Amino acid sequence: MEEAIKVYRGKYLESTHTMHVAVVNTKGELLYSYGNPDRPTFPRSSMKPFQAVPVLETGAARAFHFADADISLICASHSGESRHRERVLKIIDGIHLEENHLQCGTHIPRDAESYKALIRNGGELTPVYSNCSGKHSGMLTAVVHMNEDVNSYRELSHPHQQRILQAIEDICEYPKKNIEIGVDGCGVPVHRLPLRYTGLGYARLANPFMKQDEHSQTLNQICHAMMKHPEMVGGENRFDTDVMRAFKGKIVSKAGAEGVQCLGVVGEDLGIVVKIEDGNARAVSAVALEVLKQLRIGDEAIYKELDHYVNTPVLNTRNDQIGRITVQFELVKH
Repeated sequence: MEEAIKVYRGKYLESTHTMHVAVVNTKGELLYSYGNPDRPTFPRSSMKPFQAVPVLETGAARAFHFADADISLICASHSGESRHRERVLKIIDGIHLEENHLQCGTHIPRDAESYKALIRNGGELTPVYSNCSGKHSGMLTAVVHMNEDVNSYRELSHPHQQRILQAIEDICEYPKKNIEIGVDGCGVPVHRLPLRYTGLGYARLANPFMKQDEHSQTLNQICHAMMKHPEMVGGENRFDTDVMRAFKGKIVSKAGAEGVQCLGVVGEDLGIVVKIEDGNARAVSAVALEVLKQLRIGDEAIYKELDHYVNTPVLNTRNDQIGRITVQFELVKH
């Protein structure tokens, strides 16, 4: 199979990427694919909407008066903008903990202006700047609500991580005994399962009442919170935020590290998962949009608005365009 993603420097082919796609409905039926739809994969941060499920189902979100923006934030890989940091700190303050209870570690935020301001003011990076601080604040909210140990909430044996594992089994319909566990970049467990089962999870996230069970209302609440407040899921100039804004209640979207992108299509009974084989994410948004085009989701005006995610230039350090990335493939219908 010819590589679908080609990277050119000038007119010369420099690199290629292999990819996999699974498009699944809420019955778990594989509708379309490309590559290996059964590739075992850690969806990484694409699992955050499912990791948020126990925060709602324990009653923690209600007890601590979470707004929709809070629910969106606990599903986020945010850019560390002021609005993200302020909301995380408000959640932590509301459960009477301190920022140092967040065990997500630290890294330079994607939002360069926030980092520059921190340096100018002589500050140091703290956990709230982590793109996963929203997820961790949600986990701590549930742990506090359930009167559980806040120091070990990251451990797989902790009751909250076991609640997450059960939710993933239920929603993705993949036995938890078969879900392989790794450690994510922020220190919590991350779950490995075949792509098509993650696609099923996103079909259910976007269409929770097509197959009703005890999680349907929760998934509906999470889906609509993310679409209502896409700025919390990512931030400015982020694909998840921009694609949800452009499709206006039609798409729920969440990226994951190592070249993963998941989308659910509201009202169409579709869940989509993309994995770039070598983990390079530079073309994943273009692939995701090409999948949507081939499924005839959206119109010309939407794709024009998102054109900069499709026609991806290769830039040098002078910000000159010195190449391009092309995506060409055809989904296989099952």
